[in-house]
Amino acid sequence: MNACATLNYYSQAVSGHLALMAKRQSVVGLIQERDTPERLRSKLILVSEIRDFASQVLELPDNGSYRSYVEVEGEALVWSVVATGPLSVYPEEWCYPVIGCASYRGFFDRQDALDQRQSLERKGLDVAVDPVPAYSSLGWFDDPIPGTLLGWADWRIAGLIFHELAHQKLYVPGDSAFNEAFANQVQQIGVQHWLEAKGDPSSMGIWRVSRVRERAFVGMLMATRGRLEGVYAQPITDAAKLECKSHLFSMLRKDYEIFKQDWDGYSGFDYWFKTPLNNARLASVATYEHWMPALERLYTQSGENLGRFYRAVTDLGRLPPQARKQHLMQLLREAEEENPPVPEAAIIPIPGCERPLIPPRIAQATGAKQLPEGRQPSFRSN
Repeated sequence: MNACATLNYYSQAVSGHLALMAKRQSVVGLIQERDTPERLRSKLILVSEIRDFASQVLELPDNGSYRSYVEVEGEALVWSVVATGPLSVYPEEWCYPVIGCASYRGFFDRQDALDQRQSLERKGLDVAVDPVPAYSSLGWFDDPIPGTLLGWADWRIAGLIFHELAHQKLYVPGDSAFNEAFANQVQQIGVQHWLEAKGDPSSMGIWRVSRVRERAFVGMLMATRGRLEGVYAQPITDAAKLECKSHLFSMLRKDYEIFKQDWDGYSGFDYWFKTPLNNARLASVATYEHWMPALERLYTQSGENLGRFYRAVTDLGRLPPQARKQHLMQLLREAEEENPPVPEAAIIPIPGCERPLIPPRIAQATGAKQLPEGRQPSFRSN
């Protein structure tokens, strides 16, 4: 990215954020204001209760974040742009002051995000543009609750607040996947604790079903990502890799139709398939999900005690990047030993790519045999 484009990016980020901060209104003030619509008032009372629970029970930062409200036009607060190579499942990174390198760029204006996508696609990259309902300034500012959230289910609002506050609790510059997995884990723990405290068995049941369904969907996406990783690592032509890539994305669409049948026609993930599938869309999911089983394992090892879990994750965050990754890989292996992947996800025969593909991480976890180095399988017809 050239100097002019970099300057423009920071300019929109700063001006967009400051404009948002200028429009904030106190949650307490709006609750007390006579002219506040009753539906908005009831949601803001809920937000206030969730915010107190976050600090008092979940030991998340007690500050001014999510104690103010801001009206937002459109479906998102910001728009995220993620890019990968055409034959890679790993995201490109952009580096910033303070937060280090991250696997995404954020834009306040959707058109700016679309312009960035077009620029990256001209370079031959796979690109994903996604709406983001909220973001964390990592405690530098008192982040507001955006109006886009207030139509959500109560437990979803709670989860997002817990997630964003978790970024203020711990953030490791330059490690997006670790940061998002930690925030995701705090989100899940927090929602469960909050629903238990509310004594709301109906919402608890809905949340649990939603969680199982979401994990099944994410598992399907991550399995496809693993298969693509296996394809891209093979000593075959780029044309052959692209053919397999196209086939795998076609299979993913078919798998999703089966998934919907298994969940009685549930259509909540249909939006995911309304735009073209590519590596970047899977990379975006992986940033949030890749280390989740490892941190779930760490929470279990911490006796499901939040204080001990926070200390253990903080210790991980202090490690050099490679040491942290090795520790997370060990936790991931332990998690997969307890809950082995479905066999079909370990060895995948692909029509037109004659031999089975065994993604390295899955092979390691399941004991599936890889050929010795230098004797990788050929996907050309024998």
